[in-house]
Order: sequence, then structure tokens, then C-alpha cells
Amino acid sequence: MAAQVQRDTGARLVHPFTDPAVIAGQGTAALELLNQCDGALDVLLVPVGGGGLASGTALVARAQARPLRVFLAEPAGAAETAASFAAGHRVTDFTPDTICDGLRGTLGEPNFALLAGRAVGASGATANDVEVLVVDDADTVAAMRLAWSRLKQIVEPSSATVLAALLRHRARFAGLRVGAVLSGGNVDLDAVGDLFGASGTARS
Repeated sequence: MAAQVQRDTGARLVHPFTDPAVIAGQGTAALELLNQCDGALDVLLVPVGGGGLASGTALVARAQARPLRVFLAEPAGAAETAASFAAGHRVTDFTPDTICDGLRGTLGEPNFALLAGRAVGASGATANDVEVLVVDDADTVAAMRLAWSRLKQIVEPSSATVLAALLRHRARFAGLRVGAVLSGGNVDLDAVGDLFGASGTARS
């Protein structure tokens, strides 16, 4: 349908995560966070699906004067970014199975190139400054519930993967200044009770 509208109207398609302007725009979330912290962060932690926010964040991190690592939180049921990093090439043959509907999309080609440090202008950077942390849906729901109960923040599952990864790997981040981007609050409020009840996660 999008292609038909383009043909009929001459419109330009702005892809939700592979468009360079979208990548740059989403990267400003990391830039704003760094500015608020006077750049004194050691780690940036963001979710990854199609890779717009992730690759934009990696670009911002690599532009900093001091070393800044990027960790990507990804659901186990849609962990093609982790698989792509392990394989050294983009993995696209997978069927997503996760409650994180915002992270079910396939990692974009330019996004993988940027994350892996293979894009033109990446200054020779390699993927060792970007790492994927895979979390399961039960930990994600527990993190979502924790954010709701303690922070009073409505956080969607796709965003809660960040907190889930931070809690699951807390020893790795001990003593570091961590910036975590909670990227959205798109939640069906009618379904929240069932989600929390079915998870059986009273953990915090």
C-alpha cells in the first residue's frame, strides 16, 4: 500500500528505522541524556528491534571524547541482532515470539552496518563497543511491573527490556555510570492485569 501511495502521489517513504534522518533523530535521545549528565556516562543501554534507536545511539556514543559503550536489550524470542553479531552478518530468517511487539521487526541492513562499525564514515570502529544482552519475557514483565510499582512510570514491554537487562546483568554494571533509555509507554491498559497475573512475577 505504501508503494502504491508513492506511485500515485509522488510521496517519499520515510522508513521507521532505516531512514538516515530517523536514525539521526532517534540518536538525539542519547545525546540529550548525555547532555543532562554532562557527558559523564560509561554505558548507554537501549532496546533494539529494527535498529533505529540502537544505531543512532551508537553514532552518538562514538562521537564522544571519552569511551562510551552501548548495550542493546533484545527479547530472547526475537534475538536476531544477537544472532547477527554472532554470525558476523545480518540474520533475517526468524519468527518472532515475544510480548515485546515493538521489537519484533527485523534489524535493518544500514542499522546492522552502523552497529557493527562497517558503515562508511564509522572511523574504523568495530562491534566491540556495542554488545547485545538478551532477556526473556518473564524478566521483561517483572521489570515492567517494577517500573510501574516503584517509579510510577508506564513502561511498555519493549522498553522494559532495558531495565530487565540491567537487573539481570547488574554485576557487569557495578561501579559504572549507566544511562538507560526507556523508549516508550504504549500499553493496552485493559491487558495489563492479565499480563502481570499470567507472568507470576512478583519479583522485584
